[in-house]
Amino acid sequence: MNKKYIIFFAFLFVSFTSFSQILNPVKWSFSTTKTSDSTAILYLKATIDKTWHLYSQNIPADGPIATSFSFQQSNDFQLIGKVAEPKATEEYDSTFSMNLKYFSNTATFTQHIKIRSTKPFKIKGILNFMCCDNKQCLPPQDIEFSFNIDGYSKAVFVQNNDTTLSLKPENTLTLAASNTTATNISQEKTKLNEKNSSLLWFFLLAFIAGLAAIITPCVFPIIPLTVTFFMHNKETKTKSRILALVYGFSIIAIYTVIGTIVAVTLGANFANWLSTAWLPNVFFFLIFMVFALSFFGMFEITLPSWLVTKTDKQADKGGFLGAFFMAFTLVLVSFSCTGPIVGAILVESASGQVLKPVIGMFGFSLAFALPFTLFAYFPSWLARLPKSGGWLNSVKIVLAFLELALGLKFLSIADQTYHWGILDREVYLAFWIVIFTLLGLYLLKKIKFAHDSEIKHISAPRIILAVITFAFVVYMIPGMFGAPLKALAGYLPPQETQDFNLNAIIRDNIEKTYSIPGHIVNTGLCDKPKYADFLKLPHRLKGYFDYNQALACAKQQNKPLFIDFTGHGCVNCREMEARVWADPRVLKILREKYIVTALYVDDKKELPQSEWAISNYDGKLKKNIGTKNADFQITHFNVNAQPYYVLLSNNGQQLAKPKAYDLNADNFVEYLENGLKAFTQKN
Repeated sequence: MNKKYIIFFAFLFVSFTSFSQILNPVKWSFSTTKTSDSTAILYLKATIDKTWHLYSQNIPADGPIATSFSFQQSNDFQLIGKVAEPKATEEYDSTFSMNLKYFSNTATFTQHIKIRSTKPFKIKGILNFMCCDNKQCLPPQDIEFSFNIDGYSKAVFVQNNDTTLSLKPENTLTLAASNTTATNISQEKTKLNEKNSSLLWFFLLAFIAGLAAIITPCVFPIIPLTVTFFMHNKETKTKSRILALVYGFSIIAIYTVIGTIVAVTLGANFANWLSTAWLPNVFFFLIFMVFALSFFGMFEITLPSWLVTKTDKQADKGGFLGAFFMAFTLVLVSFSCTGPIVGAILVESASGQVLKPVIGMFGFSLAFALPFTLFAYFPSWLARLPKSGGWLNSVKIVLAFLELALGLKFLSIADQTYHWGILDREVYLAFWIVIFTLLGLYLLKKIKFAHDSEIKHISAPRIILAVITFAFVVYMIPGMFGAPLKALAGYLPPQETQDFNLNAIIRDNIEKTYSIPGHIVNTGLCDKPKYADFLKLPHRLKGYFDYNQALACAKQQNKPLFIDFTGHGCVNCREMEARVWADPRVLKILREKYIVTALYVDDKKELPQSEWAISNYDGKLKKNIGTKNADFQITHFNVNAQPYYVLLSNNGQQLAKPKAYDLNADNFVEYLENGLKAFTQKN
C-alpha cells in the first residue's frame, strides 16, 4: 500500500511481431542557442513514435518513472531554474490507477544556463525516462547527453547571494527568469494537486486494510474483552455512549500518534520485531490464557486497586481512563497480526516521509476502530435484556474456548521463528481438536461451569452450533495424518513441521519403488542449500534460503529466480502456499522453470559473524537471517509486508511487477508465465 511503486513497472512485452526486435520508440536530439554573451538555452528534444507516449517530469511518486535530467556539476556554468517542459496531456491511467501527464509525437525540454567560463567547454549529463503505449511499457532508460558551449567574451557581472547574473541583455534574462519562475510555480501547484490525489488513494487503501485487519486471528478474540468491560459499566446510558466514543477515538489516537512516532524513532523493522520476537508473542499468549481462564469463571479481571482508588477520586475521569486502557490493550495485543499490515504504512515514516504515514495510520485506525466503537454500544442494550437462562455467561464460555485456541497462534509464531519444536503441526492440531471437542460438549450441556444456570432443554441455536463445532473437529482429524486442511492454512504451523505425514510417506515409497538402483535423483539444485536443516519449502519443493546462493545457481542453470519473501508468523503466506502454490500448474512451473528461494524475514537464527552486515537503510547491524532478509526486501523493493513475490533474471534484473497476496491461482500462473516471457526476451 504506501510506497514508491517502482514495482509497478510492467515489463510485459506482448505485442512483438513475428520478428524479434529491440523497441526504441523515443529518439533524443540535443542542441543549444546562446541568448546573450553569457547565457544560453539547452534543448533536449524527444521524438516519440506513433501510439507511444513519454511521461512528464511531474507525475505522482507512486506511479511510473517520471522523466528526469541530471547535469554534471562544473564551474564552467550555472543552471538557471529547473528544466522546463511543454504543456503535457493529462489523463487517467487505468494501469496505474491515477492521473498521469504525458507527451505524444514530440516534446522539447529546455534548460537555461549561465556561462561562467571564457573558454569553450562541454555540459554533460544523463536523462532518465520511461515510455508506454496502450499495450506495453518499456523499462526506464538512461541516455547520456553532451552540449558544446562557447565561453563568454565580456566579464561584466553582478553577484548576489551566490547567484551570478549577466547585465546584458537585461530584458532577455529577466524574461527567462520570469518564465522559469512561472513554470516552477505551475509545476509546484501541479505537484500539490497530484500529491493530494495520491494521499486520498493511500487513505482509502489504508482504510480497507483496517477493515481487513479485524478478521485476523489476533483481533477477533479481543471482542469478548470489549463486551465484558462495557457490560459491567454502571454509568448512565448517555455516559456509556460517550465512553464508547472515547474508546474508539483512543484507538485512532494510539495508532496514529504512537504508531507514527515508533516508525520515526525505531524504524520499520520494529513492527517486524513486535510480531515475531519471542518476548511479545509469549506475552500475548499468556494474556490470552489469562483472559480465557477469567471467562471460564476462575477469577475476575479488574483494574489495579491503586488505579481504581485514583479514578474514584476523579469520578469523571475514571471511566475515560478505563476506556483508554481498553483501547491501549486492544492495540497492543492485536499488533502481532496487524503489524505486517501497518508495517507497509510505517515504512514510509522511516524512509523520510511524515504526512503520508500519518494519513495512512489514521485511515487504518479509523476503519479498525469503527466496529469496536459500535460494538461498545451493545452492552447497555444487552443489560436491559432478560437475564434468565444465563445466556450471557454461555457466550463468555464459548468465547473462552476460542481464546484458548487462538492464543496458541502467538506461541506457535515464537516456536517457529526460534525453532523450539514445541508446537509442531500435529501438536497444534491435537490441542485444537481437544478444545473444540470440549466446546461441542459444552454446547450440548455435557460440561457445566460454576456460573451456568440450569437448562431443561437444549435450544435449536445451541444444537446448530454444536453440529458446526463437531463437524469442524471431524474436518481437522485427517490433518493429524498429513491432510493439507487448506481452510486453516493461515492458522496452523507449516505442514513441513509435521513428524507423521502419511502423504509424504506414500510419495517417498513410490519414488523408492520406481527409482533406478544407484541413480541419484536430480533435485534441480546446484549445491546443498544453506539453512536447509531448519528451513523448508512447502509441497516438497527444492530451493534455497539465501539470495546469493540462489542467484549463483540461477546463473549456472540459466534460469530466472523466484523470490518468496515470507515469515514463520505470516498467516497470508501459509494461505498462499496451501491454496495457490498447491495448484499443479504453479508447482510445475516452480519446479521446472525457476530457481526458488524463500527469504524468511522473521527467522531468529544468528548468522556467522562473517555474514553480519550493516544496513544502508537504517545503519543498524544485521546479525540474523530474518533481519538481513527484511533489510534486503526494504532496501531493494521499499516493501516490508509479506507475502511478497519477486521474479528476477539471473543477473538480478526485475522481470515483472512483484506480486503480493492473491488467492487466485490463475493470476499467479499468469504472473509466473509473464516472468518467463520477459526472461526469454532478455536472453
